[in-house]
Amino acid sequence: MVKWIAAVVGLSYRGIFGAVVGFFIGSIIDAIISKGKAYKYTDFNIDTEDRVSPGDFELNLLTLSSIVIKADGSVSQRELDYVRNYFVGAYGKDKANATFRTFNEVIKKRQIDEQRICTYLAARTSYEVRLQILHFLFGIALTDGNVSNSELHVLQRIAGYLRINSADFSSIKAMFVKSEDNAYKILEIDKNASVAEIKKAYRNMAKKYHPDKLQHMDEAYRKGAQEKFTKVQEAYEQLQKQRGF
Repeated sequence: MVKWIAAVVGLSYRGIFGAVVGFFIGSIIDAIISKGKAYKYTDFNIDTEDRVSPGDFELNLLTLSSIVIKADGSVSQRELDYVRNYFVGAYGKDKANATFRTFNEVIKKRQIDEQRICTYLAARTSYEVRLQILHFLFGIALTDGNVSNSELHVLQRIAGYLRINSADFSSIKAMFVKSEDNAYKILEIDKNASVAEIKKAYRNMAKKYHPDKLQHMDEAYRKGAQEKFTKVQEAYEQLQKQRGF
């Protein structure tokens, strides 16, 4: 549209030469506008951490932590210490303290909307980062030695809002909540899986939880990724012994 307007304007001032120049410049402007519209409708689906500022990410993560801490109706010092140590390990003492101050001054005074927070993070972080968020939240729930049903309910709800599929939720849950078929759950397979299926599942899970996928994140996140990776290896080795392969 712009190219034709520019062509008419150019014609009125410089004749045919002006019309050609106007058409050319207008075509460039049309292309820029069209490209801008394309970005407007597609950038919501791009998984890049730079679409959420570090400060926003930390505050939202701390807010989700507070939801899990309060899930069972009590706030334990061990849970608080776990969160503080994690943030200090990830961001350093000064930055962690600044995040806690902001949280205390602003977030705690407002009504928390976990769905809005998770939707915000889901649109702006990679799937691997969201798996690590869930892993961290499970760690909070386990600090008292047991993940309660109320905590599980909250964690499952958060996982859904973060767009984490049920198989991955069950896999991470099995790393914290023990059962007879934990190894199978961690590898996301059925107890009747064949040896070939177990080996294939191990390869897939090892790729999914490999620490290299979080090399761009802070040390605490890479450590969490290593923990998940180790759990996958342990589950595979356990099945190797049970099945004798």
